[in-house]
Amino acid sequence: MNTLVKVARYHLVDRLQFLVLPVGVTLFAFGVNLAIFALIPETPEENYSGGLFTLFVFMLVCGALSMTKSLPFGLALGVSRRSYYLGTVLLVGGLSALYSVGIVVFQVIEKATGGWGLGLNYFRVPWLLDGPWYQTLLTSFVFLTLMFVYGMWYGLIYRRASVLGVVVFAAAQALVLLGGVLLLSWTDAWSKVGTFFSTLTVGGITGVLAVLVCVAAGGGFATMRRVTV
Repeated sequence: MNTLVKVARYHLVDRLQFLVLPVGVTLFAFGVNLAIFALIPETPEENYSGGLFTLFVFMLVCGALSMTKSLPFGLALGVSRRSYYLGTVLLVGGLSALYSVGIVVFQVIEKATGGWGLGLNYFRVPWLLDGPWYQTLLTSFVFLTLMFVYGMWYGLIYRRASVLGVVVFAAAQALVLLGGVLLLSWTDAWSKVGTFFSTLTVGGITGVLAVLVCVAAGGGFATMRRVTV
């Protein structure tokens, strides 16, 4: 466990990447949204911006960079691949918990001020982060973890097979999705899919995201064992 903590601290040497930029970019996008809605003469009472997804995208980027830019030197220090990967996952948990708490706090302020006095819902996302605070905390934690771990997997694919590997990896996922779409169309099952998602609760969404976290983490760990530096 001590080694894993050291790996997490090793990553945090670059505070700009893991702390300053995610928070800074998110707050900058928030400020831009406030300025835009302040200039609009009439705005709806319940308007959802969607700008919060900048944080989730940035977590994806941070995950990829943790396995590309930082990996060679980390392994050169004598850290095993297993320890490096698990230590990075430990960092993921800490960052996701920190940012999830921040989202909940800003949601409380947003609700108390009537959407910052502008009817703007920046930190609330319909159907996903729009419930009680504890659901928002759990769902945002799992979703942020998923984005980071998924980014780690992409970073490891890049370390293993360069740009060609990333392209093939992305294309394979696209083909799987396309195959699913064709299968649903041939079996005329779109109505069942619509029914499933219409009855899916926030807890169910969180459960699906948690399964995807396990898939991405397992795939990344398997790829990590084959990475050459």
